[in-house]
Amino acid sequence: MNKNILFNQRIRLRHLHTFVAVAQQGTLGRAAETLNLSQPALSKTLNELEDLAGARLFERGRLGAQLTTLGEQFLIHAVKVLDALNHAGQSLALPVNDRPLVIRLGALTTAAMGMLPQILDRFHEQQPNTTIQVATLHNNVLLAGLKAGEFDLCIGRMADSEMMAGLNYELLYLESLKLVVRPEHPLLSDNVTLSRAMQWPVVISPEGTAPRRIAQQMLDEQECRLPRNCVETSSTSLARQLALRYDYVWFVPSGSIKEDLDHNALCALPITSPGPGEPIGIITRHGNTLSLTAEMLISTIRKSSS
Repeated sequence: MNKNILFNQRIRLRHLHTFVAVAQQGTLGRAAETLNLSQPALSKTLNELEDLAGARLFERGRLGAQLTTLGEQFLIHAVKVLDALNHAGQSLALPVNDRPLVIRLGALTTAAMGMLPQILDRFHEQQPNTTIQVATLHNNVLLAGLKAGEFDLCIGRMADSEMMAGLNYELLYLESLKLVVRPEHPLLSDNVTLSRAMQWPVVISPEGTAPRRIAQQMLDEQECRLPRNCVETSSTSLARQLALRYDYVWFVPSGSIKEDLDHNALCALPITSPGPGEPIGIITRHGNTLSLTAEMLISTIRKSSS
C-alpha cells in the first residue's frame, strides 16, 4: 500500500496533540504533564507517529527533545490541522452575529512577563470589545504556528532565513541577558564577578534556547562553569520565585524583569552579556491582510516599546 495512504489511514489526533505538546514543552515529561498522560504512554504515542512517518521527528537526549529538520517541517502542518479543528469547533459554538472580535497573539515568555501586560491594558482602553487570545511559546513553535495560521501576529525573535521564510519582521528592541538576584543577596556586598556569581546556586533556561546559548557564551569567554546546584527550567514564573525568595542567581532576558528592576524587586549584577542583544520584533505572515483591530494592536505594541 502507498505510504502516504497508509499514513492518512492510521494517523490520529492523539498523535498530533502529542507531537505538538513535545515540540512546545521541549521534554517528554513536561508534555506528559500538559496532556495529563503518563510519560510511557506519551512516549508510545510518539513512537507510533515516528513509525508512521518513517523518520525521526525528535532527537531525544538527557536534556530534552529537539525537533529534527523533518520535525520542524511537520510541526507547521500539525499545528495547522489542530488549529483548523479548533476553529471548526468554535464555528459551532456561537451564531455568526454573536461572535466576539478575536485577535490571536503569540508571544515569547519574556514579552509576556515584560511588555505585554501594559500593551494589553492600553489596547483594551481603546478597544474594550475585543478578545485577545495569547499563547506564550518557544520561538520556533511561535513561527511554525504563525506560518500555519494559528496566530494573527507574534512577538518573537529573529530566526534563520529558513524559519523566517514567508514572514515579515519589524524590530522592536534588542534584548540583553542579565544576571539578577534579590536585593538582600549576600553576593551584592562583594566585588561581583561572574566567577564569584557561579559560586551560588543558579537558575537558567534549558539547552537549545537563545538565553542558554548567550549564557554559555558568557561562561566560555570568562572560563567559568555552571555550579552543580543549578536549576534548568523554561518556566519564567518558577525561576522568578527562586530569585525573589532565595539566593539563586538568575540568567534572564532583560524583557522579562523590567518591572522587577524598576521597582527594585530584583537587582542586576554588573556583568554584561556579549553582543548587542537578541532582536525582538513583531512578526506577521507575508501577504496576510490583518483586520483594522489587529493593526491597532500592532500600533499599541510599537508605542509601548519605543
